[in-house]
Amino acid sequence: MTSEGSIRIGSRTITYLEAGDPRGPLVLHNHGGPSSRWEAELFDPYAKANGLRFVCADRPGIGGSDLQPGRTFESWTDDLLLLADSFDADRFAVTGWSEGGPWALAASAYLDPMRLANVVCIAGGNYGTFGPNWAAKYLSSVDALGGRLALHFHPGFTLMYELLGMSATHFEDRYGQAITKSACAADREVLADEDVLTTFLKASRECFRHGADGLVADATMLYEGWPFDMTKVTRPVHFWQGSADTLVPEIINKTVADRTPGAVWHPVSDGGHFIAVSHADDILALTANELASASN
Repeated sequence: MTSEGSIRIGSRTITYLEAGDPRGPLVLHNHGGPSSRWEAELFDPYAKANGLRFVCADRPGIGGSDLQPGRTFESWTDDLLLLADSFDADRFAVTGWSEGGPWALAASAYLDPMRLANVVCIAGGNYGTFGPNWAAKYLSSVDALGGRLALHFHPGFTLMYELLGMSATHFEDRYGQAITKSACAADREVLADEDVLTTFLKASRECFRHGADGLVADATMLYEGWPFDMTKVTRPVHFWQGSADTLVPEIINKTVADRTPGAVWHPVSDGGHFIAVSHADDILALTANELASASN
């Protein structure tokens, strides 16, 4: 069973969904985009199997969490630390999938390794790692356009995400079909599971509960040049990537991993973007092992 909760940070509320084993070591998961805390349901059986307390929080302005004007990568890592404190977790792990990947990498750069015992980036949308929209030449035409709009014509970027929100909330079947059509064979196999697709669509719909502003702020920061330097991160950071990913091509994260001193590269041959689900047991088993080692 999953359970919802929230914490107050000043005048803001951060809403989360807890899955897995409530007695296990803590994993703070950064959802993709458009997605939300409901993404935790996809990981629930694997978190249980590995004895992990798996918590996914809505980032500001998304789902049940309040907007935070002027938020930054570092301010979100501060929120993650307060979340960990609310669960009385001395040591914890941070994971991130797709658009959540950069937020996990930010945690690797900003948080004390004495608290943060494990970092995982799964098919991360790491488009601003080495400067504004550095990965544009590797992206699909739609994502590359999104980057140009984010950096040079923000009203157009906002409209792009408002239309996406309309599709996810009012034309769910069509939205699901478009995602499936754009995916590789391995991803289509994952999405053929009705429970997975239903949860994925629910998480996407919830992202836009209060409109697109939260996701627009989130995605804009992904494309802008990042304020932290992954080439100086020496602590272990696990990169999981499918070689057949059509949404975030492998070359993007291989380049980031190659230039990150602490990177541990986990390639999945013929895997797609949804290796987060298809390989969740492997990913969380490694996380559980590192958390266990950190507690000894």
